[in-house]
Amino acid sequence: MRKLILSAVVLIGLAFSAQAQDKKNAIGLRLGDNDGFGGEVSYQRWLSQKNRLEFDLGWRDTKHYDAAKLIGIYQWVWNIDNGFKWYAGPGVGVGTWRGDVYKYNNGNGNYYYASDNGAFLIATGDIGIEYNFDIPLQISLDFRPEIYISSDYNHLRDDSFGPDFGLSVRYKF
Repeated sequence: MRKLILSAVVLIGLAFSAQAQDKKNAIGLRLGDNDGFGGEVSYQRWLSQKNRLEFDLGWRDTKHYDAAKLIGIYQWVWNIDNGFKWYAGPGVGVGTWRGDVYKYNNGNGNYYYASDNGAFLIATGDIGIEYNFDIPLQISLDFRPEIYISSDYNHLRDDSFGPDFGLSVRYKF
């Protein structure tokens, strides 16, 4: 009877150990600062042991405009040591914005804010480092340079480039 119980415990332990290694998804929150503090719901899906997709749905909020965006990134992942990994890859995205645009009225020579909105495309990349705990938890720090493709949104931001640093916490399942 003891051997049967011991064998059952060992088999259950091996099953949970194997399942912990097969976690193919992670979902969590990414906090970043790119012309305004914002948050993103972040989802990762492993394609193989060295490649994955990451999707981030987020928002930015500043004094004069708000923006929402969806980013998709293909990442190559390399193991460093003891749960540490680093990753990099290209991505694209789309977004919408709504805000107050600073305009000039030629009729009376005054500047004023006018409400406006629009959409934009994003070309991006990602490079970062992550730590995977023994429990199903992952924490990462990354840099995501973003190039905005929209003359209206670029005018609102004063440029077409946005460096985005982010801190993420995700649950792996």
